[in-house]
This record gives sequence, C-alpha cells and structure tokens, in this order.
Amino acid sequence: MDIETLVGVFDTKDHATAAVNALKAGGFHSDDISIIDSSSLAAGKGATATDPKQAGLWQRLFGDDINKYEANVYSDTIKGGGTVVAVRVPEDQVAQASGILDLHRPINVPDRAITGGFAPVGHVEAAAKTIAAVPLAAAQAVAVTPKLAAVLGDTLRLAEEQLQIGKKMLETGRTRVRRFTTEREVAQDVTLHEEHAELLRKALSQPAELADVDWADATLEVVETKEQALVSKTARVVEEVSLRKKGDDHVETIHEKLRRQEAEVQQLDATGKPRRA
Repeated sequence: MDIETLVGVFDTKDHATAAVNALKAGGFHSDDISIIDSSSLAAGKGATATDPKQAGLWQRLFGDDINKYEANVYSDTIKGGGTVVAVRVPEDQVAQASGILDLHRPINVPDRAITGGFAPVGHVEAAAKTIAAVPLAAAQAVAVTPKLAAVLGDTLRLAEEQLQIGKKMLETGRTRVRRFTTEREVAQDVTLHEEHAELLRKALSQPAELADVDWADATLEVVETKEQALVSKTARVVEEVSLRKKGDDHVETIHEKLRRQEAEVQQLDATGKPRRA
C-alpha cells in the first residue's frame, strides 16, 4: 500500500500542537508525524539544516511534487513564528488524517500563496487542478475515528464573562509651595550724642607786670564729635514649610454587566411543534 505525506501549515504553535495531539489520539504513530518550526530548523542536522527558503529542503522532506509557491508559503509561515506539521499515512487513511488536520485551522496554502505574492493566480489554479485530478483511495468515508468524532461532534460551547477589577494610578492635581522674598518698611528711634566747642570769654582787671606777659603765639583746640547711626541686618530662620503625602482609602462599588450563554433544550414532534412536558 502506498504511503502519502499530508502537510498542515499553522500560523500559531498552539494550533499545530493541538493538531499533533489529535493525530496521536486518532491512532497515528508519533514516528510518522514531523513538526518543523524555526527552532527545529536551527537545531536540525542533515536535511533540516538547509535554508528554509530553498525548495529542495521541502522536496526532500515531503517529496518532489512540492511546488515552489508551496515551499515559499512554508518558509514564510515559519519565519512568522508558525509551524508546519507533516504526517505519513497509508492512502486509505488520507481522509481521516486530513479531517483531523482541518479541525485545527490550518492555513489555505494556495490562498496564502496568492495573497502573499508568491505565485500568480493562474499558476496556483493550474497546480490545484493537477492535484485534484489524482484519484483518491476508495475507502475514505470517515474523516476521523469514531473515538475522536465522539469528542469533536456537534457541540455548542457556552461561555460566560467574569469580572476582573484592576487599578491604575491617575494624577488628580498638584500642591506646590514656592519660596520668595518680600520687603517691608521699618522705623526705629536712636539717640545720637554730639560734642561742640563753646567759646568762653571773661574780663580780667588784675594788672600784670610787663615782664609777666607772655607775648608768644598760642593755640587752643577742642575736638568736636557726634555719633552717627550704623545699620546692620541679621537673619534667622523663623519657620519651616514642607510637603508630604497623606493617603486615604475609600471603597468604591463597581457596577458592570456580565454576559453568560445558556442552553435551552426544546423537543419538537414530527410536525415541528414543541412537545408537551
């Protein structure tokens, strides 16, 4: 029986990991599953040590029928942090493996090749027609195993919102203290002392002998003084002004609406009318 290699390209590692786990749960052996991302290429040896931009790398991994635009899409996805998952399966299990991969949102390689500018529309469409012309194996009725189908069947997921309150600091204002200098007029009385010369004359009637008279020139001198006010200033610290933060707590009630999905079960009869309980 021929072995086919299926390739799924995922933009996120989480989707690729979920697809790999689903393949293993579907019965595919881990030895047949390959995971190629930037870390595996960086640490790879042999074939995986080649530059991911080279088409030859992907042809050695997945076969010679890999188109150049597919190799470009694989390389660009890995460069953007994505992951390429390949699984080797017998031809009668292709649909099953494809169904599992498709459940985990792989990218559409032809569409990505066109939107990414890796190939013109006509070239991609021609390659797609060639792939579609290849006949598939006869026994491919079920895309997933019954066990996996029971888990991933028709399901409604119900979600609800939960309230999470955070806090952030907002500036509500500022208090500023500025120091500046002013002047004021002051007046103070002070007593000043002055000393002046005063001329005193007194008449004498006592006769004197001519020989007793001192005919030499003479001078009398008195120093006159006065006090002058001297002004000096002294400074002293009379007050201290400072700022500090004072915290107060208050309780604020947050009112919000939370959405929740609920399921309503309604049973209908054959005519489409609701059944009575």
